[in-house]
Amino acid sequence: MLFAINATLVALVAIMTLLPLSRYPAWWVRDMDFPRLQIVIFALSVLLFQWLVLGLEERIDRVLNLVTLACLIYQLFWILPYTRIFPSEVKVGTLKGKGERIRILSSNVLEPNRNAQGLIDLIRQNNPDVVVTLETNHWWQEQLSVLEKDYPYTIKCPLENLYGMHVFSRYPLEDCATQFLVQPDIPSMHAMLVLPSQRRIRLHFLHPAPPSPTENDESTQRDAELLIVAKSVTKLDTPVIVAGDLNDVAWSATTRLFRKISGLLDPRVGRGMFNTFHAGHWFMRWPLDHFFHSSHFTLSFIKRLPAFGSDHFPVMVELIYDESAVEEQEGLSANAHDMEISEEKIHAEPVSPEKVHEPH
Repeated sequence: MLFAINATLVALVAIMTLLPLSRYPAWWVRDMDFPRLQIVIFALSVLLFQWLVLGLEERIDRVLNLVTLACLIYQLFWILPYTRIFPSEVKVGTLKGKGERIRILSSNVLEPNRNAQGLIDLIRQNNPDVVVTLETNHWWQEQLSVLEKDYPYTIKCPLENLYGMHVFSRYPLEDCATQFLVQPDIPSMHAMLVLPSQRRIRLHFLHPAPPSPTENDESTQRDAELLIVAKSVTKLDTPVIVAGDLNDVAWSATTRLFRKISGLLDPRVGRGMFNTFHAGHWFMRWPLDHFFHSSHFTLSFIKRLPAFGSDHFPVMVELIYDESAVEEQEGLSANAHDMEISEEKIHAEPVSPEKVHEPH
């Protein structure tokens, strides 16, 4: 009986570990990228069961123990960069020049949520320079209009399909565009922000649909949108920030590929996971809301803000422009195999990097 229980538990650990190795885009495969932390905890529990209950006297038990341990080590490979024991990818910065700082707050509000005042209070308490909201419809647009006194530069796309998007900025936004890059009802926003120092920063805000039984059966649409934006910002001299709810975890193969292709940095690496979803379930959380930026920036801070009724926690980052950091910071690099996979994922949808608006 104990052997059957052990074999079943090890089989579950192995299946959850091996499924994401496949490039098959079905939602039930790709969603196994998400709970890697939970799988680590599960695998550790299985190891304790094997050591304390079984004793590992039989050869088959030792084999199952090694399988569990191998799965645990593999899962740790993906999530350890998002812990403090890993070196930070982005250096800590201090403000040197006037007006060279940008503070961005990103929040998926959950469209049916009616606690708009809770978000407004968080914005006023934390004083961001730019606010990007996701899942905002016409009701949310009306409620958030009170922000426009302090944030006069806006981009608005209210939708009733859980994919509305708004940007509010205290600094000028130029050459703005709202695009529907992959799906006709899923917007993205692109703009050039001008800091008080006259520094120009290219912004891209995204919220692709996730692979799920209620959304897209496969991850091809999400992956294609992320990768065409990644290719559009590769090797730019202009400072770049890409942010939003990407409906993908920081440690997935697709997000890692996005980082390789774009060359952008992740301020969470070496600092923490900053899990933003699900705000209502402490045992099932993962990092879905992201900030990626070019090596022009160092980090003042990144933090998760309190919940206000949404299923996502808001998250805020403060970046500091530091030209000297360009040569000192380096993210992941793409090899020929990465480029091949990227092209394959992009070509799965009728899109291309040339479609992405390039603000000037």
